[in-house]
Amino acid sequence: MAETLIIADLHLAKPDPRTLALLDTFLERAKDAEAVYLLGDLFDYWIGDDQPLDPAIAERLERFASLPGPVTFQSGNRDFLVGNALLERLGAKRLPDQFVLEHGGRRLLLTHGDELCVDDPAYQAMRAQLRDPAFVRDFLARSLEERIAIAEGLRSKSKTASSSKPEDIMDVNAAAVEEILERTGADGLIHGHTHRPAIHRLDGGRPRVVTGDWGESGWLVALEGDGLTLERFTPEATEIMATWPPGKET
Repeated sequence: MAETLIIADLHLAKPDPRTLALLDTFLERAKDAEAVYLLGDLFDYWIGDDQPLDPAIAERLERFASLPGPVTFQSGNRDFLVGNALLERLGAKRLPDQFVLEHGGRRLLLTHGDELCVDDPAYQAMRAQLRDPAFVRDFLARSLEERIAIAEGLRSKSKTASSSKPEDIMDVNAAAVEEILERTGADGLIHGHTHRPAIHRLDGGRPRVVTGDWGESGWLVALEGDGLTLERFTPEATEIMATWPPGKET
């Protein structure tokens, strides 16, 4: 049975050799995948589909369009301005911010995850402002140079703010997780954003699976049959970090 692959938080920026090698490794595995889901923050920031892409990164992104299985993209906090032109280059269909995937007899909720970090009201206020349609219209009407400068400024402020915040308020809120699972009728949750890869056991035995952010290694979630694995990989090796159900190798 073919696997379904889920990734998030690549934060693509500069075409350093390690990043390109990780993309090559993932794309090679994805040639045999039933489907690929991108759960946001594919880029370090995205300020409109006229944003220039380095040719080496662009070539690899366009390989997603040639994968045999469908590719779907879900916006993150860094790339919610991805438009139809980039989706076409990726050969990807857009997902809503919350999407229930039925797989292996389970209903798994896919989301980037930042909307669940409700213990950080300053971040949630900024998130609401940046996604306001009036703000988006004004932002996209600016020149490319202006938009890049604004994005760089916001990224710098975000790094400074994050360094002074308590660790716990930047994680998802347990009550928010329970509420979203109840509202969507999902049996489990898969998300990114927090950069804290793990599989957590919730009440009722439901999983909360957190993908990792890419750096020296890449991270993916693989669904196959009625199980899943959280994996860390490099061009040299792949390591299964956790499984669901616990102890099950898929």
